[in-house]
Amino acid sequence: MRDHLALGIREEEVTHPPTDPDLPIRQAVLVAIDFEATGSVPGYDNEPWQIGMVRMREGCVEISDIFESYLQVGERPFNPYAPGNHHALRDTLAAAPTLSSLWGELGRPWLSGPLVAHNAGTERGLLQPVAPLHDFGPWLDTLRLTRLAYPDLASHALQDVIDALGLADRLAELCPGRSAHDALYDAVGSALILEQLLAHPAWKQLTFRQAAARWKR
Repeated sequence: MRDHLALGIREEEVTHPPTDPDLPIRQAVLVAIDFEATGSVPGYDNEPWQIGMVRMREGCVEISDIFESYLQVGERPFNPYAPGNHHALRDTLAAAPTLSSLWGELGRPWLSGPLVAHNAGTERGLLQPVAPLHDFGPWLDTLRLTRLAYPDLASHALQDVIDALGLADRLAELCPGRSAHDALYDAVGSALILEQLLAHPAWKQLTFRQAAARWKR
């Protein structure tokens, strides 16, 4: 494996000063986020049914600082290929809180700064309808970053990257009894990938501006 590392909500509730683009990523408080969703079905929106988040400080995962919840999904079909254990949870999901109703817990405490996700466009797309005018992020996309750092991996899917980087045992230790396509498990997995990337000597002082420039090449 070649290593290329050396290369309907009130908007004021989540407003925040913009992150300095020249701030080293390791100096920022980050939140890794993952949603599990219904998938696309004709006539229905793609809706999240589970959210998981974990905070990172000084480039390290803080497993004691997490948020997770099932999210309400009413009577509607799921895409038959949507991953996760939603089939066994339909009654639980029908009674779960909506993402909007959780905003007091989520907006300022969790979603007012830099966000980390694997294939971040998915999470961005599921968050944006809750606060359409809010500019979430900046985003750090571990899918794009691992494609830059390890272009020779056979797959850059989240679980495949976790396995290839030797992170599976630590992830299992941090998230016992969980597996891929559980939102907290996947959020912690994304955070561990970023933690490993930021530990590389060439990336320790990587800024948000530099990260954005690298994946736009």
